[in-house]
Amino acid sequence: MGMIKLLQGNEACSEGALYAGCSFFAGYPITPSTEVAEYLARRLPQNGGVFLQMEDEIAAMAAVIGGSLAGCKSLTATSGPGQSDIMQCRWGTHGDHPVICLTPAYVQEIFSETVRAFNLSEKYRTPVIIAFDEIVGHMRERIEIPDKGVLPVVNRVKPTCPPSEYLPYDDSKGDVPPMANFFEGYRYHVTGLNHGTDGFPVNASPRIHTDELRLMRKVEANKAEIIKYEEYMLADADVGIFAYGVSGRSAKTAVEMARAEGIKAGLLRPLTIWPFPEEQVANLSKRVKGIVVPELSLGQIIFEVDRCSKGRCGIEGIYRVDGDPITPAQILAKVKEVR
Repeated sequence: MGMIKLLQGNEACSEGALYAGCSFFAGYPITPSTEVAEYLARRLPQNGGVFLQMEDEIAAMAAVIGGSLAGCKSLTATSGPGQSDIMQCRWGTHGDHPVICLTPAYVQEIFSETVRAFNLSEKYRTPVIIAFDEIVGHMRERIEIPDKGVLPVVNRVKPTCPPSEYLPYDDSKGDVPPMANFFEGYRYHVTGLNHGTDGFPVNASPRIHTDELRLMRKVEANKAEIIKYEEYMLADADVGIFAYGVSGRSAKTAVEMARAEGIKAGLLRPLTIWPFPEEQVANLSKRVKGIVVPELSLGQIIFEVDRCSKGRCGIEGIYRVDGDPITPAQILAKVKEVR
């Protein structure tokens, strides 16, 4: 039996990070993510970890990159104004490479998805974003923190060769080569430019092309493991709802309200939003009359849903940007329009 706690989402994220073995945090206070920093400022030193408050978010990112290169599982926390965040997660990249972004909707999920985020990051040697909105971040719910060993914890693969033979980006070792820690005798170069197997920048176009393909492949080829979602009452649904985050919570209630009125609605709720669950949306579009997409924006993920549906069913959005959540009643009303 694990430990039962009443935590807000930000605190659950912090506990998830500690469970996964996080030993370094660098960040800058910004509402509504500040509690992650506050909580870890207290808990990390108690567990032999290090907390740093940086002067801004750019400095925080530089610090967590350094912490990771030195062998620490590292975390930062920040927030955005809310509208463009979900697309910023995907397309705000330095170069053409994939992104892993998780979207938990419950405090318990924030804990477990934070553990999963660290595992994915360690396994695929890539940053992972945990994107949850202010409502769930500040909501308090009863959660269980499992005993150590109940949830799997993944650690990065280390090289077995001597330092003189080590190449940090040797793709002959696979799409995710072993990663050495700095300060353990292994020397290599880190750059934001395309690079050779030793990490130093290259201008040779064939190498750049193959490197970009490797970055794409290590996520795209493993989507079956990375993509996670919940299906709720979809087996016989006539109308589907695609919703994530706090809108996913409202959508689940809307489904129950619809069923109480004899309307066969169902919910597809992604816990991984990037890479996008294309196959699941495509399959849903083949068996429903329409898909409702509630968003706390003026319409972004709806275009991904439409792209994957390929015109097989109607797609209807619900948009809200006044700072309040989309209600179950709003979603139910839209379901009635498209059924």
